[in-house]
Amino acid sequence: MIAFEHVGKRYGGRFEALANIDFRVRRGEMVFLTGHSGAGKSSLLRLIMRLERPSRGRVLVAGHDIGRLHASQVPFYRRQIGVVFQDHQLLFDRTIYANVALPLEIQGVEPREAARRVRAALDKVGLLHREKALPIELSGGEQQRVGIARAVVNKPALLLADEPTGNLDPQLSADIMQLFEDFNRIGTTVMVASHDLALIARLRHRVLRLREGRLVADEEAA
Repeated sequence: MIAFEHVGKRYGGRFEALANIDFRVRRGEMVFLTGHSGAGKSSLLRLIMRLERPSRGRVLVAGHDIGRLHASQVPFYRRQIGVVFQDHQLLFDRTIYANVALPLEIQGVEPREAARRVRAALDKVGLLHREKALPIELSGGEQQRVGIARAVVNKPALLLADEPTGNLDPQLSADIMQLFEDFNRIGTTVMVASHDLALIARLRHRVLRLREGRLVADEEAA
């Protein structure tokens, strides 16, 4: 599903964020990406999202070298990926329903089909009863669930999450990770960047460890 082949990323021609990264993630696998602040986790995810291009090497997703995508192809490619951010990135002047529906609205999905998908996604994260609420009315954990519903409403083959539990307490963090595991069980490939080593250890999935931009460990699930 994902392959990094001798990937490096420099910014400004000098700062090396990633150096000689090599790994493969199988379709339907769940993987954690961890490391200290500044280790390169977000840079790596940005390469997969095609927000950045590698300075060297190749990033392949579903067998395609995404660095070679034409600019006109990038929006379509990104629609195949669900992304969850630490700060939720919700629109606070729109209802929960409207926030989750936004990707479908952009794609021009027929309203009746969009409604079915939005309500299915909200039901999956336990927030169907709050569809008319505004984000400000929800707790931090509930807002993160809305972000997850929005990320999966397109039924993506690949789900990426960048520190999705960074602002949550341990119980809420465990609940959010359970949702990612639920999506993984139905075949979604999941990659989660997290510094919560205790939580990662309990979940027992493969772990890729970065240090100063280098992949220093690739640990299979226990």
